[in-house]
Amino acid sequence: QVRLVESGGGLVQAGGSLTLSCAASEYIFGIYAMGWHRQAPGKQRELVAESTTGGNTNYADSVKGRFTVSRDIAQNTVYLQMNSLKPEATAVYYCNIRSQRYNLWGQGTQVTVSS
Repeated sequence: QVRLVESGGGLVQAGGSLTLSCAASEYIFGIYAMGWHRQAPGKQRELVAESTTGGNTNYADSVKGRFTVSRDIAQNTVYLQMNSLKPEATAVYYCNIRSQRYNLWGQGTQVTVSS
């Protein structure tokens, strides 16, 4: 069973930065999308940022210009660099990898931004 292992969450002050990482436990063939979603208390899970085949990226409007998603296909790893963090970014962040065979989710990592 392929697992996604996330790291990098934590507590940061508003205006600070964090980098999230997510690595697959084994090589995944045929990946077409790697990215991050988040779920704040009382809210639905939402897309934060995603990188798709061909180098296309999609960002939530609320994070454009501040967050950057990147990936290392060879290492099956996806990153989320978060700058100028705001308190409303507080949520559990989940990485997601989609391939021809899988739609995988990480266990979630807590990001808390204090005002």
